[in-house]
Formats: sequence, C-alpha cells, structure tokens
Amino acid sequence: MTKLKIFATAAIMSLATAVPAMAEKLSLNQISAYFNTLKTAKSDFMQISDDGSVQTGTLFIQRPGKMRFEYDPPQKALVLASNNAVAIFDNRAKGEPETYPLKRTPLSIILARKVNLQSANAVVGHTFDGKHTIVTAQDPQNPDIGRIQMKFSASPVTLDEWVIQDAHGGRTTIRLGDTETGMSYPRALFDIDTERSKRRR
Repeated sequence: MTKLKIFATAAIMSLATAVPAMAEKLSLNQISAYFNTLKTAKSDFMQISDDGSVQTGTLFIQRPGKMRFEYDPPQKALVLASNNAVAIFDNRAKGEPETYPLKRTPLSIILARKVNLQSANAVVGHTFDGKHTIVTAQDPQNPDIGRIQMKFSASPVTLDEWVIQDAHGGRTTIRLGDTETGMSYPRALFDIDTERSKRRR
C-alpha cells in the first residue's frame, strides 16, 4: 500500500471514530421519567411570538406546579405559575395580572405532580427529526385549551424547546439555553400575591 493510500485510510478512520453515535428517538416513558425526576431548574430562554417579536429572560421551574418567566429589561413583564393558577403581569408597573387556572393551560402537562405521557391519551404526536424527539401533547379532558409541542435531546435527556399553541391557533416558541438543576428557591419567587403587592407600591 502506498503512503498516500495509508494516509487516506487513516484519515477516513479518524473521521469515522469522530462522528458521534446516531441519536435515537426517546420513548414516552423516558421523557416522563425525565420530568418526574426534575424538581428544580433554571435556564435562559428566548421567546419568539407569532408576530416575529423576540424577547429574552430567565426561566425558573419548581415541580410540581411552579414556574416563573422573568423577562429581561426594559420589559417588566412576568409570568408566574403557582397555586394552580397562571398570572401574567404586563409592562405596567401597577395593576392586577391576568389570571387563568393552570389546568386550563398546556403548561399543566409538564408541571403535573406525576407526568405519565403514556396514559390518558395526552400525546397526539411522537416523532423524531434525526436530532430531537418531538412530543405534542394536550389535556384529553380539555383539548380546546391548546397543545404543547416539546423538543428533547438525548444523552442526557434534556428539554430544549417548546411551542405553545393556544385555543385560537396562536403559537409561542420558547427556546432554552443551558439548564441548571438542583437549586433551592425562596417561596416568594413563585408567589403571585407577593408579586402583586410589589407592583402596587
């Protein structure tokens, strides 16, 4: 074998070993287990709305039932999920938030005390795009409230993005950055009444 052929063979072999293993579609049980072991999380996020506008901020999660979307300045908007409710504080310094029952939003699926995507016909889509496992879910008891589409990467299982489609067809995309887990949060971080009182001052 000539030196050129030896070099080419070595180069091909090195490339072959450098290519990561083919990603695989995650099962619904794997994704359910991911949520059920996730107690707290923090991540930067990018929100892309239907009109193309982009906002950034920090997301905090404390399962079950609690979530906080804290938008970067100059935004004063804040979204809190707590005590079975979702409160949306707009850019006004004062005023009452718009409040909805958590169970009437698709977020209830991932904030539930026990996530079991295999049960209750919650999943209406389970696909793989070669890189991400994509799961589309809705509350089978309340399909009219909209649905959530989630993208997961594997090794380790991580939620990278979700898209909320509301009852009117509007879509809001949340893309997550690196996620930290295992933190401890003060109770007030998710407390709707505490935030309401702060904004009245």
